[in-house]
Amino acid sequence: MAESKSTTRNAHALSMLQALRRLQQAADVHSKSLGRDGELTPLQVLILQVVALEGEITAGQLAGQVALSQSSLSGALARLESQRLLTRRRDADDRRKQWLSLNDAGYEALRDGPELLPEHALERFAGLPEWEQHTILAGLLRAAELFETPTTASVEEAES
Repeated sequence: MAESKSTTRNAHALSMLQALRRLQQAADVHSKSLGRDGELTPLQVLILQVVALEGEITAGQLAGQVALSQSSLSGALARLESQRLLTRRRDADDRRKQWLSLNDAGYEALRDGPELLPEHALERFAGLPEWEQHTILAGLLRAAELFETPTTASVEEAES
């Protein structure tokens, strides 16, 4: 019985790794094409899209949404600010907090720039029934959670 469980677990692990590898390879190919074709990196486009969606967001909140450390995000924000695509302002009450918003040039860059995902993927996804779109999104979000390194607090919660 234990061998069967182990075999199933290994088969699932192999299938997950193969699927993740295919996704990673497709993302890398698209990311390289974006880098060649545009002035902005995929990460910069992602940052601009999140800020545009939120209207105004703190750097800390943005770091969480784009899965970057504060220090890595700081460099990307400096480049976007130097290109006059976004503005940073200090919070009046908490000077450690920075609020981010897009400038007109940032909205223009998003409007005129490339899609973050390949057009064919967006079209295929849009052609799926709504229930399947929700299922795929839920699966991707759940997979991301499963692969994140557990923090001490979440490990303790899972064990209790």
